[in-house]
Order: sequence, then structure tokens, then C-alpha cells
Amino acid sequence: MDLYIDTADTAAWQELMPTRLFKGITTNPLLASRAGLHYPEIDWKGMTKLAADLGAKQLHCQVYGPVESYLDWAGARYEDGKKAGVQVVIKVPLVEPAIREVPKLKSLGGPILMTAAYDAKQMFVATALGADYIAPYFGRMLESGMPAYEALEQMHAIGLRAESRPRILVASLRNTDQMVRLTQIGMDSFTIAPQIARDLMSDANSIAAVADFEAAAHS
Repeated sequence: MDLYIDTADTAAWQELMPTRLFKGITTNPLLASRAGLHYPEIDWKGMTKLAADLGAKQLHCQVYGPVESYLDWAGARYEDGKKAGVQVVIKVPLVEPAIREVPKLKSLGGPILMTAAYDAKQMFVATALGADYIAPYFGRMLESGMPAYEALEQMHAIGLRAESRPRILVASLRNTDQMVRLTQIGMDSFTIAPQIARDLMSDANSIAAVADFEAAAHS
């Protein structure tokens, strides 16, 4: 079971990574914008070093802009990761122009994640390309009225039959209950927003029990 923090907010990294609950950190241009960052101006060397210093084993970075720029950009991110001592995973959107660039990106030798998946059929693309991960946007799927649980179950089944099986990294989660239910259909890797990460560590009944323990200890 692997958990990731899904944010570009480094204050959240500094708060949550020291818990050692999380294998790494996932980012994308939208998350960067929410954190007040302009994606083309991000200091990726600094961000990558910070992730490594905080104990992340992986940092997921998403390509952007003209597809012709992907190769150089991804190569620079992999190099940042090597220097910092953290594995960088390059995220590639599941749209045709980006899909066509994946063989070139794979030639760099680093891990690839196919992102923004909304349909089980996209698992065929990820498996055929030999991607290491695929990230379905589970919450968005549910909110658009799609049969999200069924789609992820189908993706899992496709993966079980593939010679090269991408790991399903479930993204766009809305609460911890979804995580629990998804494990019942084979999901074992989740990237979650900071508020969900905090909720994982909090339970009203556990808090009440600890209060009783403390009261008894001092009685």
C-alpha cells in the first residue's frame, strides 16, 4: 500500500511528510496554480531537493506545453531527481499528442505515469506503452455521473491480464471512505489532498479514548 500527498504546496509537504506515512508527492500545473506557483517558473531543482530532504522516495512531475518540449523537460527533471536522491516520475496526460511522445520519454530510462484517466479503455494504452503507473481521476469521474467504481475494477482486471502492468495510482479522491471502499476492488495506491491526509490521522473515537486514558492516568 502506497500513499502520496497530492499538492504543490511546500508548506503542506513540510507538515505531512515527516509523518512517514507517504511514499512521495504528486504535482501538476493545476495544483501548482492553487499553491500560487507559475508552472513554467517553478524552481524544480529546489522543489526536488526539498522533497528528498523531507523523505520522499518519489516526486511526480507533469509535462506541459508543446509536446516537442517534453523530452528535454523530462530529462531535466530526471536529472534533478538523480542529484537530489529522489526518484522523479514523469506524468503524461492521456491525450493522443502526448501519448505519441511516450516512447521518446521512455528512452530516458525513468518511470512514466499516464495521468487524467477517465475510462477503463485507457488502461490498454498504459499497458501497451509500458507505463509504470496510470492515474484515474476517481472523484471527477463520480461527480460527472460516470460508474467510477466499476471503471476502476475494470482497469484492475485489464492490468491483471497484461504482461506489463501499470500500477493504478488513484487520484482526485474526496474522502477516506472512498479509499477504504476502493481497496475492496484491488486498489492499493492513492494520492490524496492534504485535508484527506489530515483526516487519515484523526478519529473522534480514538481522540475520546485517549482522553479517557489520560484522565485515568492522572486520577
